Amino acid sequence: MKGPALHALALLALLAPHAAAQKQNESYQLHIHRAPSPVVIDGSAHEPAWESADVVNNFWMVLPMDTGKANVRTDVRMMYDDKNIYLSAICFHGNVPGPFMVESLRRDWGFGNNDNFIFFLDTFDDQTNGFTFGVNAAGAQWDGLLYEGGKANLSWDNKWTSAVKTYDDRYEIEIAIPFRSIRYKKGITRWGVNFSRLDLKTTEKSSWTPIPRHFPTAALALTGVLIWDEPPPSQGPNISLIPYALGGISTDHQANTPREIRHDIGLDAKIAIGSALNLDLTANPDFSQVDVDQQVTNLDRYELFFPEKRQFFLENGDQFANFGYATIRPFFSRRIGLGGVPIRFGARLSGKLNKDWRLGIMDMQTGAEDGQGLPPQNFSVFALQRRLFSRSNIGILLVDKESASYQSATRPPAPSTYNRNAGLEYNLASADNLWTGKLLYLRSFQSGNQKSGSVYAGHLQYNSRRWLLLGQSENIDPHYTAEVGYVPRNGYRRGLTSIGYTFLPEGGRILSHGPILNSSNFFDWQGKLSDYETTLGYTVTTRGLNVFTATAGTDYVRLLQPFDPTNSGREKLETGTVHRWNFWTTKFDSKPQSVLRYGFSTLYGGYYANGTRLNLTSTIGYRIQPYVSLTGSVSYNDIRLKEPWGHNTFWLIGPRFDVTLTNTLYFTTFVQYNEQQKNMNVNTRIQWRYKPASDVFLVWTDNYMPEYLQPGQNAPGLFAVKNRALVLKWTYWWNL
Repeated sequence: MKGPALHALALLALLAPHAAAQKQNESYQLHIHRAPSPVVIDGSAHEPAWESADVVNNFWMVLPMDTGKANVRTDVRMMYDDKNIYLSAICFHGNVPGPFMVESLRRDWGFGNNDNFIFFLDTFDDQTNGFTFGVNAAGAQWDGLLYEGGKANLSWDNKWTSAVKTYDDRYEIEIAIPFRSIRYKKGITRWGVNFSRLDLKTTEKSSWTPIPRHFPTAALALTGVLIWDEPPPSQGPNISLIPYALGGISTDHQANTPREIRHDIGLDAKIAIGSALNLDLTANPDFSQVDVDQQVTNLDRYELFFPEKRQFFLENGDQFANFGYATIRPFFSRRIGLGGVPIRFGARLSGKLNKDWRLGIMDMQTGAEDGQGLPPQNFSVFALQRRLFSRSNIGILLVDKESASYQSATRPPAPSTYNRNAGLEYNLASADNLWTGKLLYLRSFQSGNQKSGSVYAGHLQYNSRRWLLLGQSENIDPHYTAEVGYVPRNGYRRGLTSIGYTFLPEGGRILSHGPILNSSNFFDWQGKLSDYETTLGYTVTTRGLNVFTATAGTDYVRLLQPFDPTNSGREKLETGTVHRWNFWTTKFDSKPQSVLRYGFSTLYGGYYANGTRLNLTSTIGYRIQPYVSLTGSVSYNDIRLKEPWGHNTFWLIGPRFDVTLTNTLYFTTFVQYNEQQKNMNVNTRIQWRYKPASDVFLVWTDNYMPEYLQPGQNAPGLFAVKNRALVLKWTYWWNL
């Protein structure tokens, strides 16, 4: 592996001068001045204070085509005072009649489903990390942290205010963001900034600076420059306490245990250390208000990935969570405190040391869980990142899991009392956003006589308006273990290539179309092929933003361990058996500007043991804007195999009902029926944001089992209750 790694390193080094090029949109500059008079956030952008502010307009079109100026006009101004940054935007309607389009009043709405205005702040001017704020045309807010040059983490939540007023020909926005709500380097007078607008009726996405259509408008490498007339004011002391209190009741009919009454209190604290670092503390945290996982039919040979949804782990967590690759994660926060394991306390220090250095430290302590035989455990993570050239970086990650003792009456002593990972990675990001790449090295260590293991991986990608070229290599030896990570398989070598081309017609109903070829090959540690998948797909996007994709592919699998092809507790195929099949798929998503949206996907082809598999999936959504959103999804799998498996069908049905009475009061019900798991889950949540960043939650959760699985139960209906829980939770954000 050393030879390929050195070759990749040499190639990345050759690209380094290109990575250090000047900022592409340096000539786009907005001067921000102190407000001459007080600003009232009421949605009117015509009060006297705005008359003296510099204005930017004349936006560039990004979609449907990125070759000219925008047709829909947007005027933006910015000011500041000792406490806040202010922004006003006047968003004029296009030449297509009709009301604005929004999906709901819910916070952090889906970007592509709403008429909206968003802006991006690169407060360190490092083209890598920043903040995003925005509102849709009905006034619902959006905020998040930007990382890796333009990806948005919308779990971040902070205090700021906004207001929107609508008129026949436009809607107007005013926003005030406290300096205390963001982080920036004291004394600097240049920030990166860009403004983005989406108008669904005209299907036009636009940006202040020119951005190629294959890049997001959040791309920090393509921002303009916000020039301050004097350094931004110092934040001063910045400490926030966020206590919570809850009460709840739960019953477990399946286990036939007594009803349990729950009451808890806990505390989070946010402490600003200077203007660029933040210390987050938590004691006895609770996450009962978090959205439930979206269930899937599991036909995979390896562990499935479900995303983290707990806010403490998501805020400022990208430096930990995004180290490595999607299936090579040395740190995965869902290994901490789930499955009934209590978190006692934790701390995280994160932020920028200066323009070039970024730091992240986290420590979490869990309590014992006797039912699983788990002792108290401590989880520590350390991350340090150094910017190189204009946008690239090199980083290290250290992960440590310590277990006090595995002695338990229900579980024999485990062989490991600690598991540690050390990692080094270099991330290439060119100044023009065309080249990205990574080189990764990981090593694991365990207590006792267990061997250490290593990972070598890397990739290089070129992505222009027309071409997508990707080459990736992964090598994970059989002894590599990451008990706090997500690494579903080890002991393999993998090669991955992708080649795609996009045609961009100048006229007609087709916006873009083109093929993509993907090939993924796995080899066992001795170098023998274990599985591969090759696909050739073609995607067509219309000017109305309907998207259709058709794909044909071939699969080969040599099983490295026994596997039940139905994943339902049946007999297993033997290790070493070889399986080959061909398949085809289709996928369609309708245009987002319609109040009725729908989509479907199909898969048909061979399967394990010379069987066949048919998968049909459909989604539908209807909105009564901006108050009601109805969505639903249905997935059907039909698997036909020889005996002993025979003919198997699995249904997965998931309707969801969202009501946003105002932009501070939300009601959601999500029902999921999973035939493979023989379970129906109902989750209902009411959220009232009675003050900025302060909430009351009422959460009801039921799990049901089909009655035919419960002998002796005579409850009426198709399903009987397995367990039920009701929780009432109060939180308050208190700035000291």
